[in-house]
Amino acid sequence: MRKSLLWTLILSCSSLLVLDSCKKQSNDVWDDSNNMGSYKRAKERVLWGTGSSEETVAFQSSKESSGFDDDFIPLQDEDLKGQFSEVVFAQPKDSPGEEGSFLPGIEGFHLPLGALAQVFQTVYFNTDEYTLKKQEHLQAIARAAEYLKAHPKTYIFVTGNCDQRGPEAYNLALGARRANYVRNLLIEKGVNGDQIHTISYGKEKLADLSNSPDGWAKNRRAEFKFYEKR
Repeated sequence: MRKSLLWTLILSCSSLLVLDSCKKQSNDVWDDSNNMGSYKRAKERVLWGTGSSEETVAFQSSKESSGFDDDFIPLQDEDLKGQFSEVVFAQPKDSPGEEGSFLPGIEGFHLPLGALAQVFQTVYFNTDEYTLKKQEHLQAIARAAEYLKAHPKTYIFVTGNCDQRGPEAYNLALGARRANYVRNLLIEKGVNGDQIHTISYGKEKLADLSNSPDGWAKNRRAEFKFYEKR
């Protein structure tokens, strides 16, 4: 009788431990799936700047300055207010490449060549930042703005790029902020917002493949691609 009771207690305890373990694993899987699902659903809205600020910062992140995928640190609204442009402008009414659009997809936009390359110059960012600090970069934005105002049938994509450090989700969000920040600067200088589209490549399109400080600096950038409507 005692042996039977002892075995009953052992089996009961084992069952509870197994159930608790399964519950933890189940919750962990749900959390991971939920976070990834939220990322996938918000990704396009973030890239085009139509998502909420909460969606934009919901990509929990290790900083671009880290060479490893450290524990994620969620960004707060206050983090954005200190760096991002004070005014967020509505995205263009027309979506390039979509049915009914007079604009081709981004593959129909071209990198500036010749004289245009002097107008639409690539601008570079500090590590983990999405505002421009150097006067030469702000002057480049001003030149691009003057050209776009004088050529209302010219449309551009601003592409946000990051270096190869840090997780993909964080770099996509950071690239989106860089691109939209440049777009906001152009609009503040009088450019029609419908002429400017944005996209983030995150760390997908590296300008320099070397894993070095100089290479990282070349990858933290915003570039321009343009299309002239005939």
